[in-house]
Amino acid sequence: MTSTERLAVAKTYKLYVGGAFPRSESGRSYPVTGADGTLLAHAALASRKDVRDAVSAARAAFPGWSGATAYNRGQVLYRVAEMLQGRRPQFVDDVVVAEGVRKGQATALVDAAIDRWVWYAGWTDKIVSVLGSVNPVAGPLVNWSTPEPTGVVGVLAPQSSSLLGLVDVLAPVLATGCTAVVVASERRPLPAVELAEVLATSDVPGGVANVLTGRTAELAPWLAAHGEVQALDLAGAPAELAADLERAAADGVKRVLPRPAVEPDPTREPDLVRLRAWTEIKTVWHPVGR
Repeated sequence: MTSTERLAVAKTYKLYVGGAFPRSESGRSYPVTGADGTLLAHAALASRKDVRDAVSAARAAFPGWSGATAYNRGQVLYRVAEMLQGRRPQFVDDVVVAEGVRKGQATALVDAAIDRWVWYAGWTDKIVSVLGSVNPVAGPLVNWSTPEPTGVVGVLAPQSSSLLGLVDVLAPVLATGCTAVVVASERRPLPAVELAEVLATSDVPGGVANVLTGRTAELAPWLAAHGEVQALDLAGAPAELAADLERAAADGVKRVLPRPAVEPDPTREPDLVRLRAWTEIKTVWHPVGR
């Protein structure tokens, strides 16, 4: 007796570190369920060592990414939007399953995520003009201020919005010329892993964006205390840990975006808050003589 039925090829969900897709060094994984409680997959359960590896990759990639022209960074981010557009039906299905929304709403969220990449791609070569300034001074001097990328940014992604919320916190990091280590939504990590595959095929240099899956409460303290992380976004931090994470970040003189009381609506109009947060202002004085 023959049968045409076949078993589906189950996907192995891994981390995204340094442009590669390694398993967690611990070998651990955890079950991921859909909004209806159905088991979807097992995702890699990242460890402290994985955080260190991701930070090292982000630090190594920072000089090349921050040193690229703003136009080039914009083209790379636009390519992310192109690749995401090409996989639009898949991401719609992922968001439906992860967030338990109807297909029409999921389509709107995916389209907004694509548009968000385009929006930030357009800002890469405008940041200096908008955030910089020429300052009035008394005397034979000219003084100007210009924004520069801060460095490695640790990002705790929003817990509820698995794709658009993630893009909302990741895209501005890359647009400013910083590199990122992202801890994906603990409950809804699969769209983040799929997005990592888009990043890997979108001309984003290895190490510029690194995506970890696992327990946010376990990974966040190591990220907040790491000496090679210059900034921290607490968008998806557990409420009970937020104050401790801010204190750990303060010990390393990190820039911090505090955890909001309520997770923001990711469909709102984007703004410049994170572009400002991940840049430092350098001021230059120059004499002008007769």
